[in-house]
Amino acid sequence: MVGLTSAAGVIALLDEYDDELKVYALQKLNAVVDQFWAEISDAVSKIEIMYEDTEFKDRKLAALVASKVYYHLGDFDDSLNFALGAGNLFDLSLKSEYVDTIVSKCIDKYIALRAQESQDPANAVPLDPRLKDVVEKMFQRCYQDGEYKQAVGIALEAHRLDVVEHSIKTGGPSNILPYVYELTMTVVQDQAYRSTLLQLLVDQFRKLDVPDYVSINQCLVHLGDHVAGAGLLQTLVESDSQSDLLMAYQLAFDLESNATQKYLTKVSKALPVESAADVQSKYDKIKSILSGKETIKLQLEFLCRNNHTDMLILKNSKSVLDARLSIYHSAVTFANAFMNAGTTSDDFLRQNLEWLSRATNWSKFSATAALGVIHKGQLSQGLTLLAPYLPQDGVTASPYSEGGSLFALGLIHANHGDEVLDYLRDILKNTQIEVLQHGACLGLGTAGMATDNDDIYEELKNVLFSDSAIGGEAAGLAMGMVMLGTASEKALDEMLQYAHETQHEKIIRGLAIGISLVMYGKEDAADVLIERLSSDKDPILRYGGMYTIAMAYCGTGSNKAIRRLLHVAVSDVNDDVRRAAVTALGFILFRNYKQVPRIVQLLSESYNPHVRYGACLALGISCAGTGSLEAIELLEPMTKDNTDFVRQGAFIALAMVLMQQNETQNSKSTIVRTMYEEVIKKKNEDALAKFGAVLGQGIIDAGGRNVTISMQSRSGHSNMQAIVGMALFTQFWYWFPASHFLSLAFTPTAIIGVNADLNMPEIEFTSSARPSLFAYIPPTKPPTAVVVEKVATAVLSTTAKAQAKAKKAKTAEPEAMEEDEKPEEKTEEQKEEELKVANKQKKEPTFEKLGNLARVVPAQLKFISFDKDSRYVPMKTDVTGGIVVLLDNKPGEPETLIAATTAVVPAAAADTKMEVEEEEAPLPEPFTFPFEN
Repeated sequence: MVGLTSAAGVIALLDEYDDELKVYALQKLNAVVDQFWAEISDAVSKIEIMYEDTEFKDRKLAALVASKVYYHLGDFDDSLNFALGAGNLFDLSLKSEYVDTIVSKCIDKYIALRAQESQDPANAVPLDPRLKDVVEKMFQRCYQDGEYKQAVGIALEAHRLDVVEHSIKTGGPSNILPYVYELTMTVVQDQAYRSTLLQLLVDQFRKLDVPDYVSINQCLVHLGDHVAGAGLLQTLVESDSQSDLLMAYQLAFDLESNATQKYLTKVSKALPVESAADVQSKYDKIKSILSGKETIKLQLEFLCRNNHTDMLILKNSKSVLDARLSIYHSAVTFANAFMNAGTTSDDFLRQNLEWLSRATNWSKFSATAALGVIHKGQLSQGLTLLAPYLPQDGVTASPYSEGGSLFALGLIHANHGDEVLDYLRDILKNTQIEVLQHGACLGLGTAGMATDNDDIYEELKNVLFSDSAIGGEAAGLAMGMVMLGTASEKALDEMLQYAHETQHEKIIRGLAIGISLVMYGKEDAADVLIERLSSDKDPILRYGGMYTIAMAYCGTGSNKAIRRLLHVAVSDVNDDVRRAAVTALGFILFRNYKQVPRIVQLLSESYNPHVRYGACLALGISCAGTGSLEAIELLEPMTKDNTDFVRQGAFIALAMVLMQQNETQNSKSTIVRTMYEEVIKKKNEDALAKFGAVLGQGIIDAGGRNVTISMQSRSGHSNMQAIVGMALFTQFWYWFPASHFLSLAFTPTAIIGVNADLNMPEIEFTSSARPSLFAYIPPTKPPTAVVVEKVATAVLSTTAKAQAKAKKAKTAEPEAMEEDEKPEEKTEEQKEEELKVANKQKKEPTFEKLGNLARVVPAQLKFISFDKDSRYVPMKTDVTGGIVVLLDNKPGEPETLIAATTAVVPAAAADTKMEVEEEEAPLPEPFTFPFEN
């Protein structure tokens, strides 16, 4: 049978008067519309008239045909309207491109109208009942097919909490709840709606047969509900179950790593003050954990025990670079600080006192502040360690070393500053020396981060209003750190007003970055301020506007924010603003780091070197510690860029990307390390590029090769301290001492197990990966001694003849020479057998056993498992690294504990039934830098 070649005959029937013929024509057209839609489109107006005729009996069929024609024409809005008019004839169950497309458009329109209704009910457009009916049918289809996650996805965007709740109940809470939580934190942009969803999730997590306390705790942190958070801890502590108590300790550790100082303080205060003696001791432990002391003590123990700093790298860089140039002296200072961050190891400084004494002015400030990075976390000994350098009454020392020591004190107590805030405030009140003010402000801001302390804010404001360029810049940054994430209108108004009044660019820049910190994590709420800053005539404030976008939308992947940044990156007249706009992309996209190389690829080839530099930092920030090959491919060509500071940015970014990556994991690791050495040794290389290479050496081996840079915490929260530290680190472009802020972004990569007494027992767990895959990078080999070859002695011809005669006479002697025994020659079979044995010995195992305080890099976590039958098992089911509270399955048996080496263990802590390992020698005594006044 010959197929149709034209629909003209059927279309002609549409002009008949008989309705039966019209219906027949529509039925035929409906069957062939996908083939002859171009012909039918000429008669679509006739089909529309049939649909609009209320007396025509098959209006719905006319609507369906018209919908399909408009679909093929690409007019999806009209196609959707006619599809809705087709009623039941528009069959959702059909599997076709037309149905899928129209349903998709239908859902998009429904979501848009529902979002408008929830945001602005007064001006909302009424929902078309037919549209609602199609979406409801889609929900029913999802339920029937068991596609509950699809239903949840639509419902979340359409603000249909009833569907979300129904999907959780019917689809299995254990399966659907984690998915809903993930979407809530990544897809939902409206903060008010997100809070409503989180509250719903808390209720659902509580209703589980075994409540998911870890997830409840995470939701309460996002909600900022400290009362409920304290109530959860109290419920678990006062339960008779040992596992509930251990879960309370685990939640406290999670809180400490995710929440702000302000939230932790409120939770701690909300816990009962007076209880029975045994219960009170449990509360005291939780308060100690919330204060950060326990976490820092355990992390310090890990960093000190596993320190793999390669001192030879530093030594080689120092010997090549001219210490008389402050840029090189500062570079080696920063590299040493990063390499030894948190390890308390100051061996390099002790061995190079003469080199250290060459530091002058701000180099001296940076060198002293480096002690804060090296001893970061020594909360109990911070003041003692820095005592030789801190300002003292009646003693006049170098203001640069004193100012640096105040900054160092803040770095030691970063985000845990209760013990030093009053001391720093007193110093700030009683000094008029600009450098001291600078150091005290930076120290106050770092130690008082996110405390929302009005008294500190007022002290800093007084320094700002003194209109000192040096002190005012630090005051602006510190005000932002103290008011971090508060969106305080009072602070924003005062800071913005003074930024317009002052003539000092340094102060304006400090305030611009400070303003961005105040709006940390505020997303849409920051839009008005972003618009105001972005349109300001002062380029420094526009620069601040770019950082405000970065801080407000950090980790959200917001398309709106990305579009704005990309527009500024190619349109603003100021290079600094364009550089900041590209850099900010790294902050927004760190959760989706694989997208960043694709987005910045064209920017990395820009004619403008500042844009290329921004692309380097964006790649480094977002892909830090991932070893992303796509990022490395973009960065490698920029290490040979014509502009010195672009090369600097590429060196720094490569170090961030390749942190904790060995040769087995990433073949580029060795190549990049060798490149740093070659750049530093090259005599005609620019100073800025060498600075970047030395900094790169410090970053790639940071924290004794035991830390990584991570913009998000192990539980998936944005790592506030790391994000702020990274944003402030990028200000080293203007002010080298800001480099030290990078230490705030360093996260130890360890699994540290603790028992009910918060002591570290000896444990064993399995890493199902080859040991070489995540092994430490081998240390640099020292140069081998060069052996001087001996020159052959000249021999006279007469001497040679005499020696030849003597030799001939000797061989003629009758005594037989003793012959050496010839070794037996091995057969081919024996050789093959030996080769097989050698290969067996060389074959690497496919797994390894690790113990407590072991380094476990993020990529290794998926290979980690605990034996369920072992004595100690973690309270959390998911292995996320960090501090893990362990349940003891054999509580009656003696425990073997690992003794702390970084702090003296009180005698009372030793139990008669526990075998404690011998304590190591105490730390060496503090020493004084040989700085000249």
